[in-house]
Amino acid sequence: MGFIKYIGLGLFIIALSIFTLSLGLDHYQLTAENISADTDYHREAILEAAKGNGMLDKEYATNFAFIADFKKTLLSAQETLDRQAQANIPEGVDEWNFRLGEWKFKDYTLLTTKHSSTGPVADHPFLFWLLTIGLGILGGLLFILPDLQNIPGIKNNRIYHHTMTRGLKLGWRGVFLVTVIVGLLSYGVFYMGKSLFYPALTLLVVGLITGLVFFYERSINNTPARSAGPENWTAWLGIFTGIYLIGFYLLLYWAPEYITSWIVLSDPLSYLLNGGEASRWFVYGMLYTVIVLTMGLRMLVKYRHNMYQVVRTTSVMFFQTAFAFLIPEILIRLNQPYFDFKNIWPLDYDFFFKNELNILIDNGGIGIFMLVWGILLIIVGVPLFTYFFGKRWYCSWVCGCGGLAETLGDPYRQLSDKSLRAWKFERWIIHGVLVFAVVMTILVLYTYFTGSYTVLGFNSDTVRTWYGFIIGSAFAGVVGTGFYPLMGNRVWCRFGCPLAAYLGLVQRFKSRFRITTNGGQCISCGNCSTYCEMGIDVRHYAQRGQDVVRSSCVGCGICAAVCPRGVLRLENSSEDVDSRTEQIRTIMISEDEVRLLS
Repeated sequence: MGFIKYIGLGLFIIALSIFTLSLGLDHYQLTAENISADTDYHREAILEAAKGNGMLDKEYATNFAFIADFKKTLLSAQETLDRQAQANIPEGVDEWNFRLGEWKFKDYTLLTTKHSSTGPVADHPFLFWLLTIGLGILGGLLFILPDLQNIPGIKNNRIYHHTMTRGLKLGWRGVFLVTVIVGLLSYGVFYMGKSLFYPALTLLVVGLITGLVFFYERSINNTPARSAGPENWTAWLGIFTGIYLIGFYLLLYWAPEYITSWIVLSDPLSYLLNGGEASRWFVYGMLYTVIVLTMGLRMLVKYRHNMYQVVRTTSVMFFQTAFAFLIPEILIRLNQPYFDFKNIWPLDYDFFFKNELNILIDNGGIGIFMLVWGILLIIVGVPLFTYFFGKRWYCSWVCGCGGLAETLGDPYRQLSDKSLRAWKFERWIIHGVLVFAVVMTILVLYTYFTGSYTVLGFNSDTVRTWYGFIIGSAFAGVVGTGFYPLMGNRVWCRFGCPLAAYLGLVQRFKSRFRITTNGGQCISCGNCSTYCEMGIDVRHYAQRGQDVVRSSCVGCGICAAVCPRGVLRLENSSEDVDSRTEQIRTIMISEDEVRLLS
């Protein structure tokens, strides 16, 4: 059966190679029919500019050269339309819409590049879908299914010696994190129209939180516990995987025109589901769903002895496939608004944006239902379900981010930092993001109801743009997923998700959920702490017979599943909801003294 695993791994590597190399297989040629624009006057201006700079009907070997020339064409078209706007604007056309604003550049570039592609991928999209996505699924299944012959569960089989799952030393993790933060903030200057204000403000907040943790929280002289194994740095496969994931998200969010081949090969499935061509977000949703399903099967095989894990994994696979992918695409086919019924504000941070509200309201009954559904989830669903079940009902059973973390990220769960310093950073950062989300939402709602875009000197559009960039994209995607092999699978859920913070506040102070412990049975093996993806030192609680009551706990239940003595149990009880979070007083007995700890 080991031979089958190697075949599966080989097929997956071939599929990933073809998927990556497909970006350079097609050629590009701009014709009048390929120009994608919202209006006829934009299309005509772009066509004339293309003729003027010799781009029309010219064949390009790479998309880099094509995109560079097309952006020059857009600038020429913009200048032409600006001159026409000063002299003669067509009747009934608003000047703002007539001019070719830079906000249109990315959409026009993406669609035109896609429609101008010609070559093996463009000519045979379904074949390349089979050679990439299809072959990758087959390889993954062949790699996973032989594990059915193994004893289920975690066996601590050299996890810190494998070059994919051992993680990095604290210093190297810091290097990667600082590099990504500095790079994103530097790009943020250009993303915000060369404005330094918001990147500088973010850097100030990062410095403030660091100062609070090191000095106010008195962590300056504390050496945090390592979250990975031996000292020598050999996690090269994990580093490569992390870099690949980071690169994928950078292209997806901010340079989608360079991944048009991936969009093209997704067209057949997109036409089947929603009746239209694929977008970059369709590609993302498709890949997300395929990964959750395939790696979810791995979880089912690994934990097939534990019914809680089987049901929980099946749940996240179902919600990702049905609610996050299929239903929204079918809604588009039915000419209804795209809507993910399981997404909740503030994770769904654009729910209250003006354009989103207008789309829902303008679509009549079903749109109003979606709006009311979303609001009820926020103010009724979250506190009610969290009271009865803890935050696990969402974070471990429903959420797409959690679903990816629990399936694709499962091999990296042991890399979460269990140190006290990491927990201190966690508290400040995640609740800071929640405050940012609330303030941003208040600003956009103020704009929606009053029409005024400025509040106390802050422009609501600018604030929401920066939130979308630094939190919705950079933190949730680039760092949140790209750092799976470097810092564990729940970096986003633990440090950044504002909905997790909201759920955690309810769980911490008003929830029946807790993980109970039987301290008399604990043998201090450390399995529970090792495999806690949220960085909780579960063994600390188990040794003392204390219930695990932490706002960060997502109730995944892995700590209980890997405990060899059955010390840990996930339970719900209303017996002491109001007092269970109080610090338990214990008697400390030593050779020199007996004292009461509080």
